[in-house]
Amino acid sequence: MDFDLPEETRALQEMVRDFAAREITPHAAAWSENEEFPTHVFTKLGELGLMGMLVPEEYDGAGADTVTYVAVMEELGAADQSVASSWNAHSTIATLPLLAYGTEEQKRRWLAPLARGEAIGAFGLTEPGAGSDAAGITTTARRADGGWLINGTKMFITNAGTDISQGVTVLAVTGREDDGRKRYATFYVPTDTPGYTCGRKLKKLGWHAMDTRELVFTDCFVPDDHLIGEEGGGLRQFLSVLDKGRISVAALGLSLAKAALALAVQHATEREQFGRPLSAFQAVAHKIADMGTELQAARWMVYRAAWLADRGRPYGTEAAMAKLYASEVANRAASQAVQIHGGYGYVRESEISRFYADAKILEIGEGTNEIQRNVIARALVTPPAQAPRGRA
Repeated sequence: MDFDLPEETRALQEMVRDFAAREITPHAAAWSENEEFPTHVFTKLGELGLMGMLVPEEYDGAGADTVTYVAVMEELGAADQSVASSWNAHSTIATLPLLAYGTEEQKRRWLAPLARGEAIGAFGLTEPGAGSDAAGITTTARRADGGWLINGTKMFITNAGTDISQGVTVLAVTGREDDGRKRYATFYVPTDTPGYTCGRKLKKLGWHAMDTRELVFTDCFVPDDHLIGEEGGGLRQFLSVLDKGRISVAALGLSLAKAALALAVQHATEREQFGRPLSAFQAVAHKIADMGTELQAARWMVYRAAWLADRGRPYGTEAAMAKLYASEVANRAASQAVQIHGGYGYVRESEISRFYADAKILEIGEGTNEIQRNVIARALVTPPAQAPRGRA
């Protein structure tokens, strides 16, 4: 078994690490304090070819594999979680439905500019009354002359209200089957479409530099060629890209745990009490040991899920496990790092306080950890011959 990253991936990871050290880390605290979305950083990521990592080269992407994507996430997320989470939403749920189900014209029209980094993408699923219950959405799309009229509200949507937002991919209910089940479809709604408005930027516990808003659709008309994939298959289309999204959130957790450990070690070796560095005290040293051990365990769970995805093998259960474990490791690492910092960790001027505030959402986003446990348990108790594809 070879646990080394390919040479090309290591080189890219080092390049991103250097970029983050220059362009992100020195400014992340100010962006967070001012709740400022750093547009220029995403433009530069586009220039580096990183805004379409999972998009094939024929649509102006990098055509990278999932393992390489995770390696890049490790560096971006260790520098700033707001930038990394915005990049992640753009790179996965905002672009992958277009890639998987869009027509050739839709890919050239909307996917390619996103992959080039000329714009940033958003995906509208969550609603005020529907989060984990994705099937419970109430936003509707009804047929109109030459297109569809969309009505409803989306909540907690990332990247929709920035000055480089191109549009949002929206999941809506289009009707019901004979047995009463809902039909769903996915639509692309460009920014500035009449009837589509972005609410104010939400003030969050963490991820302060990430743009998060409520979206309102009031008789918002989109032409027929804005329908992505087949009408009636929208929910299935969303679920088909969810597993890769779970890997990416797991990678976010991995990156946060990595940053928390580095900050804890730095403080513990520099800060002295009773004439000795904190790291000389067994209580502190054991915290660092536990953080490092859990970080390594999380790392290989995340990379294994990514490795399985790249080989076309079932990886749904492994993705859920990685997301569950890495997000909880991130929260434990951030908490222990604040404890090691003491009072310095509790003031907002400290770098660790920002990561501590960012950590909790990792247990909530892209499927709560309660949902992940349901997914894992269902796979483990289902006989292999009956296990659903991608969940065994």
